[in-house]
Amino acid sequence: MTPSGATIISDGVFKVDAGACFGSFPKMMWENLVSTDRKNRLTMGQNCPLFEIGGRRILVDTGIGPKTNHRDKELYGLVPSRLMRSLKSAGLGPRDIDAVVLSHLHFSHAGGATRMDRLGDMVPSFPKATYYVQRASWEDAQRPSLRNAGSFRFEDLAPLAERGQLEVLDGDTELFPGLSLIVTAGHCPGHQIAIFTHGGERIVYLGDLVPTPHHLGLTVISSFDYEPETTLCQKKEILAQAENQGWLLVFAHGHETRAGYLERRQNVSYLRPVDF
Repeated sequence: MTPSGATIISDGVFKVDAGACFGSFPKMMWENLVSTDRKNRLTMGQNCPLFEIGGRRILVDTGIGPKTNHRDKELYGLVPSRLMRSLKSAGLGPRDIDAVVLSHLHFSHAGGATRMDRLGDMVPSFPKATYYVQRASWEDAQRPSLRNAGSFRFEDLAPLAERGQLEVLDGDTELFPGLSLIVTAGHCPGHQIAIFTHGGERIVYLGDLVPTPHHLGLTVISSFDYEPETTLCQKKEILAQAENQGWLLVFAHGHETRAGYLERRQNVSYLRPVDF
């Protein structure tokens, strides 16, 4: 762990259509800011913060994980999951994780929550952990709308409840001293961000509220968002606090830049990247 009690566990990268990532934001405004492949896909990180609080190790989100089908591999340019390898590089194994917070249950954030065991059964990836998710998010994953059904793989999630390792939350929660979960449901019902306080430092994992540094602009909202106007209002509030109070922002899908501080120079806000 870093001195701040936090590090980032990576599940590698995946690719998403750049137009979908930027939503209604015009292509001429972003095409020179990012690199895309020949299929117009943007490379996205899978960044999962790991916090240590009072001897507990809490992982936030789990990436796509290893259980991918051929269609997903082709569509998202998937490579083998790096989640467990990255955890091992931090000197930890699956049994060292005490809690898993899921920002929401889209497969790019919750797929690694379970794995296939040697008998071919689906089991929780972290056998000693309690998994925390908002009730609205759990219900959304069980009964998604036709538009959003492709974002879920509920068969991957059911073992969390079946094994008694799931705890559903209702609204904003101080999960542990120093770790608060705030509902920001513009992206999808029950979406939550995690705010970690350690000493005088505050680290905020933004989930898909602000998935990459390219989404710091208030009107840059992906086409995947359930209520984009709500996302805009929530971004405005959270990012204003982050800039005024010096929070370290962690981006769920940042690739080249995974974290940074919002600062202001000559009345212009900009991101100061941090190697984290």
